[in-house]
Amino acid sequence: MLDSLAPARRRLVLLTGAGALAAVVALAAVLVVRTTTGGVTPAAQDEPGPVLLVSGYGGSTRALTPLRDVLVAAGRDVVVVPVLGGGTGDIDAQAAALDDRAASAMRRFGATSVDVVGYSAGGVVARDWVRDHDGASAARRVLSIGSPQHGTSLAELALGIGGRCPVACRQLEPDSDLLRGLNARDETPAGPVFVSVWSAADEVVVPADSARLSGALNFTVQSVCPGADTAHGDLPRDPVVQAALGTVLGAAAPEAPAGTTC
Repeated sequence: MLDSLAPARRRLVLLTGAGALAAVVALAAVLVVRTTTGGVTPAAQDEPGPVLLVSGYGGSTRALTPLRDVLVAAGRDVVVVPVLGGGTGDIDAQAAALDDRAASAMRRFGATSVDVVGYSAGGVVARDWVRDHDGASAARRVLSIGSPQHGTSLAELALGIGGRCPVACRQLEPDSDLLRGLNARDETPAGPVFVSVWSAADEVVVPADSARLSGALNFTVQSVCPGADTAHGDLPRDPVVQAALGTVLGAAAPEAPAGTTC
């Protein structure tokens, strides 16, 4: 067919075809990059790995003991993440430390993913890890318990009255730079399944529904046990929260616990 064309015309057709082919190849390359490198390969949801427990602002790991005991009794491998900088230092630095612990836990237990339970500010640390570090592919489930995902007015108050407010305290002020970054676009970035549980009676995370995450499974202690007056510090011992460890972190799709003895 091309043989019947004049030489100049033939060159034009060939150059046009080559250009179109190059465009197709370039588009395919972009799609491959977006799928394989720019995208995230989620962890297998039916293969629970070890559970990492992350403590809250200024808290000791002792507060995590009730959660650890329930998980160990259920046969789960548990790693309590050591507190970095007294739990009041930069949240992003805490997320980087969590990244190291997750990689170590996967090697230790021969797992391809981890589940992360973040109590209080630990839930913010976990979400920072997923968004800005390597947590998107390593985390299977992220459960935040009473976490100030949109900040707490107590941090704002501490700043306002000139009280002691370390780095993490300032980062937990509503509309802080860190929280604006975490809550921009998608509050639950691709990769793990996110679940958030909190108490409507929380006196530390104010307002309490600061814990709500768009795109997550959200529920309160009171949605299961109406009238419960669970305070922030009591969340790790609350029967709803402890029951949620089983209904959220198992191999099945996560759900709020039902039939819990209140």
